[in-house]
Amino acid sequence: MENSSAAQLDVITNSTYGGLEDNFTQGSLQTDDKVTAWDQWDHFSTIAVLLQEAMKSPTELPLSTAVPFWDSPLNHGLSVFVGVALCVTMLGLGCTVEISQIGDHLRRPIGVLIALISQFVLMPLVAFLLALIFSLDEVAAIAVLLCGCCPGGNLSNIMSLLVNGDMNLSIIMTISSTLLALLLMPLCLWFYSRPWINTTLVQFLPLGAVTLMLCSTLLPIGLGVAIRYRYGRIADILLKVSLWSLLVTLVILFILTGAMLGPQLLATIPPSVYIVALMMPLIGYGLGYGLATLFGLCPKGRRTVSLETGCQNVQLCTALLKLAFPPHLIGSMYMFPLLYALFQASEAGIYVLVYKLYRKEVLHKTESLDDDTDISFKRLKEEEPPEMSYGAVESGEASSINMELEQKPK
Repeated sequence: MENSSAAQLDVITNSTYGGLEDNFTQGSLQTDDKVTAWDQWDHFSTIAVLLQEAMKSPTELPLSTAVPFWDSPLNHGLSVFVGVALCVTMLGLGCTVEISQIGDHLRRPIGVLIALISQFVLMPLVAFLLALIFSLDEVAAIAVLLCGCCPGGNLSNIMSLLVNGDMNLSIIMTISSTLLALLLMPLCLWFYSRPWINTTLVQFLPLGAVTLMLCSTLLPIGLGVAIRYRYGRIADILLKVSLWSLLVTLVILFILTGAMLGPQLLATIPPSVYIVALMMPLIGYGLGYGLATLFGLCPKGRRTVSLETGCQNVQLCTALLKLAFPPHLIGSMYMFPLLYALFQASEAGIYVLVYKLYRKEVLHKTESLDDDTDISFKRLKEEEPPEMSYGAVESGEASSINMELEQKPK
């Protein structure tokens, strides 16, 4: 503070006295122009005002001298929090995997194929087209594309459970899309960012950092698989924690960002970005349902694919924007996945509500609240009803495992 005050005083001296310095050293005030008493008073008044500005405390300085948000303790704290939340999410994702069933899914890879098409063909294309239609700048476009290229998230598992979806299909789609993202996510991001190739952000697109972060998620996923294999009860607890951490993470991020920065940060986001965040999950739900219909899945399979397509892994997207991209370039666009999460959860909630009303009023079926809210691993992996279209594993003897496609009862 002393150095900055001294610098301001040097500026004051040079600008106020100008060429009068030599005259002062000679002991007299002589200038080419006549200096009146009023001019001298005006100079001294200016000096007094500038001295007051120089002596202000840091809290009283203008906002222009404040520390940039990307270099503030709040931003560093958010980055750490987002990284921890991502690890918890991936740990819970690994806890949904049973090693004994991996071979069965590989022998009938329809779930992997649907995940490949929905997450790395449909959603990146939707994000790309919306970015072009709304003429987004390069920063907003990269944030939208990154969200569109992300794999499915845990929210889809919860929502699929609430609409009596095919949980076997839901889990294999989430896991397979996460593993496929190691290769396909950087590839899709590179391919669809070509229209903005002349911009600084795209020219220095951190694809290596994105790939490295994606590979780092394999560690908590592998740990979750090992815990499921050795300690099933602990895995059930971790699964519940990871599912609820999705909601807690979003709420904390919104509170921290909104309370500390207020409306200034949200005001920097263009209205078109809000519209894109609103439309993307809605379009994803519709395209997912159409894709499942194209594959000939039954209604419960269609509902599952629909939710899996529209629900993206927003924790992964937020972590990539916060940790892999230069913060001074990405700016406030790290908020886009949070906006997307808000809209995808709201629209999925409406989806569930409509299904519940249809089930109650049209099908005249009721179910207890406990069944709806039980998100344990046992509930996720329970035996599927007869209308299942993805397939189930039936084991009679230890040496006999049959994969069969069940037909809907006539």
